[in-house]
Parts: sequence; structure tokens; C-alpha cells
Amino acid sequence: MMVTGTVTVRLKPGVLDPQGQAIRRALEQMGFESVHNVRTGRTFEIQLDAPDPASAHGRLTEMSQKLLANPVVETFSVEVKS
Repeated sequence: MMVTGTVTVRLKPGVLDPQGQAIRRALEQMGFESVHNVRTGRTFEIQLDAPDPASAHGRLTEMSQKLLANPVVETFSVEVKS
């Protein structure tokens, strides 16, 4: 069964986000003064073969722990769509 999963990786609270700060400043310069903070992240959409959604979730979690996210400074969430 082909399954599509989405892994979203974000910086942990308290970890500096220079890219987010640069985006916030750029938005402010464009006239969006109401923006107080921007945090960046990454999204991975992965298609894989799995016998069921629960197995796919497990594999995507393993991929995230081993490669996609840095556990020291990032958190991740996994969503599976069959």
C-alpha cells in the first residue's frame, strides 16, 4: 500500500532562529508591522510503501529521529495520509 506522510520539523522553543528574525524584519519593512515573531521550519512529504498507516507512522518517526530532525535543537511531528 502506498502511503503519504508529512514530517514537520521545527526549532525547539528558546533556540534562536536567525532566519525567522530576518523574515520578520523584512515583513516589517514591507509594511507588516503587526508581525511580532516568525519561527521557521521544514516540511517533508514522503511517499512510502507500508502495510498500514500505523507502520508508515513508525517508519516516518524512525526516519525523523535518524536523519530529518536534529534532536538537540529541533522537534518533529508526523502525519500519515493513506
